[in-house]
Amino acid sequence: MTVNSTRTATIERKTGESNITIKVDLDGTGISDINTPNGFMNHMLDALARHGSIDLSVIASGDTESGPHHIAEDTAIVLGRCIDQALGERRGIVRMGHAFVPLDEALTMCAV
Repeated sequence: MTVNSTRTATIERKTGESNITIKVDLDGTGISDINTPNGFMNHMLDALARHGSIDLSVIASGDTESGPHHIAEDTAIVLGRCIDQALGERRGIVRMGHAFVPLDEALTMCAV
C-alpha cells in the first residue's frame, strides 16, 4: 500500500479467487487504464474515472469460471480502500451534496 499527500493511493489484493491492483489519483484529469475480464465493469470504472475527473488504473484477474462476482467484489473492496487512503484527513470535503443527471430516458437524482 502506498499513500502520499497528493491524494493518491496504490493497493494490491491477492486472494484465492482474484488478483487486484488499483492506483487512484483523486486530483487527476479523468485518465483511466482499466483491465478486467468483465467488459461492463471496465466500462463503469472508465466512466467513474472520466466523469469523476480522477485518474484510475485497475488491473484485475482471477476466477471467472464460477462467475464474475469474485473479481467484482474484490475490485470494489480495493477501490474503496484506495479512495479511503487517498482522502487522508478529508480536509475540505463538503459533507452534503446533490445531483440531477439526465441519462438517455432516465433522470437520476441523488442527495447525500
